[in-house]
Amino acid sequence: MSTNHFLRVQAGRVFLVGAIFCTLLVMTGESVRAHGEDMSETSPSQSSLSRPSNLSSPEASGLQAACWALTIPYGAAKMAYAIGGGIVGGLAWAITEGNMEVAKSIWIPSMTGDYIVQPQHLTGEKHLYFVGVSSEGPLS
Repeated sequence: MSTNHFLRVQAGRVFLVGAIFCTLLVMTGESVRAHGEDMSETSPSQSSLSRPSNLSSPEASGLQAACWALTIPYGAAKMAYAIGGGIVGGLAWAITEGNMEVAKSIWIPSMTGDYIVQPQHLTGEKHLYFVGVSSEGPLS
């Protein structure tokens, strides 16, 4: 019985830390996205961010709520994947005696990509990339 209780307490702690971390990630991501919108006018690749949405206020609120709810588990999974990629890339670097190309081939795809679900992802305007773009070039 004490093992079950211990596991529940540990799971609760992990969930709480993950929720706090994801909340901070979402709050920081919104700030970064707001700063990025100033540059989107000069960058044609970011034009979907500067386009005004034709959604009504209740629809936009619903999308924001859905994004918030989906970002918590998605962001936690993405963070776990990125941390795992960092560890595996570090091990690969050590095993290959400092070969940075091998390490980067693991680090870049695992640590880049989308960490936050945005309304454009839910409406289909943008793709949600769990695995990031490798250093060879953009995804087609």
